[in-house]
Amino acid sequence: MAIKLTCLLLVVVGTVTGIYVDEPLLYDTFPTDFMWAAATSAHQIEGGWDADGKGLNIWDVYTTNASVVLDGSTGQTACNSYYFYEKDVDALKSLGVSHYRFSISWARVLPNGIGQVNQPGVDYYKRLIAALKAANIEPMVTLYHWDLPQSLEDMGGWLNSSIADWFEEYARLCYTEFGNDVKIWITINEPWVVAYQGYGSGINAPGRYGPGTFTYQAGHNLILAHARAYRLYESEFKPTQQGKAGITLNINWYDPKDDQVSSQEAAERAMQFLGGWFANPIFGNGEYPAVMRQKVDEKSAAQGYNPSRLPVFTAEQKLLVQGSSDFFGLNYYTGSLTINKIQDISIVDYSADQDIETSYDPSWYGSGSSWLKITPFGMRNTLKWIRDRFNDPDIIITENGFSDNAGNLDDLMRVYYYKHNINNVLKAIKDGVKVIGYAAWSLMDNFEWGSGYTQKFGIFNVDFATADLNRTAKASGRYYAQLIRDNGFTADQPCNNYPIGY
Repeated sequence: MAIKLTCLLLVVVGTVTGIYVDEPLLYDTFPTDFMWAAATSAHQIEGGWDADGKGLNIWDVYTTNASVVLDGSTGQTACNSYYFYEKDVDALKSLGVSHYRFSISWARVLPNGIGQVNQPGVDYYKRLIAALKAANIEPMVTLYHWDLPQSLEDMGGWLNSSIADWFEEYARLCYTEFGNDVKIWITINEPWVVAYQGYGSGINAPGRYGPGTFTYQAGHNLILAHARAYRLYESEFKPTQQGKAGITLNINWYDPKDDQVSSQEAAERAMQFLGGWFANPIFGNGEYPAVMRQKVDEKSAAQGYNPSRLPVFTAEQKLLVQGSSDFFGLNYYTGSLTINKIQDISIVDYSADQDIETSYDPSWYGSGSSWLKITPFGMRNTLKWIRDRFNDPDIIITENGFSDNAGNLDDLMRVYYYKHNINNVLKAIKDGVKVIGYAAWSLMDNFEWGSGYTQKFGIFNVDFATADLNRTAKASGRYYAQLIRDNGFTADQPCNNYPIGY
């Protein structure tokens, strides 16, 4: 497959045959009130891990074992945004974004997760929000981005049903302290990652292993905690603060590998196990997806589990959960190919419950992450999939980004990634999908969890070799700023001269 050496024309688009054809860019503009943003998370950028009364979180503790991070690093300093947040605001101003998505460190404001408030932590976020507002940038605030206070993990963490009470207490503090200046709240970022990688495979903090048991228990409690935080905002804060609250789900696109009906069914099943697991209770009928219910119940019975490994919502919980979001937050990165494959019944694992096998097309461009291939067609398809299955919600793309291993300023593959993914967002809007905002991941290179500092997602480079940790715009940052200035795509944008495909 030939790729032109300008960004004027081409991008790949998937078909059910696994053959990929070229599709021209759409030159058009986004709605005038479209939200343009960049995104980060607290543990990945803040540093100040023990500063001014902050408590330990699960990543502070987890990374004391250097073997769990690829380069043995930690987030103890990261980008040092606890001290250098003004540099972050300057970078945001240079982009021209209307919003900044960041998260609050639960342990920074409530060192023990509940109880005593840490005022210096509260004051830090007030200073950050004030600096953003002074720059005419609206905060888009995530309450939970994977950094649970260790004291709560010691009490069972997301496996303890009481966490819904703890999370509601934390949400109340944040709404009270910051809500007059925050109009977009995200309760939980990527509950799938927390449930499966934190409490299933154990490859993320807190490193608990229960891929077919703990995973579903944690997922259930995450949904209930989200709903409690949403209903609190809806009933007590929204009437006066006039904001919105929602949840962010990570959904990648699964394409059938061939035109077999079984492959088409497998692809849809994969989408439901990934996206529908959390979306169907909240945006759908208040229950887990029917195919998920069937698969896990049948396998649980065959494996001797009674009741099913997948919990059931009570009638009261269903009412709490259903409709508990004002928008659908989507993190989209990549896609894969899918076929049907019946897994060994002895394997007690969320992955095996799906009875699928996935792969990548060898023609897809790669990245600095083994799991991330450039599949911009999947962006448009995923957005339409959400519209068609979950009652046509307003959608904010809360993360979308590309990794490399060098952090070079001439990151032209990232330019290519953003160009074609964002263009597919525009096409989805023209298809009638109600996408109201887009956030690039990430504002800057940072601590990338288990990959440490070996993978760079930033549109700004951070000079980790110096104490100043200066931020410098990459080519992708300049390109993104141009898109924001133009509010869309024009044929004469400078990106048309950028080479791609190396």
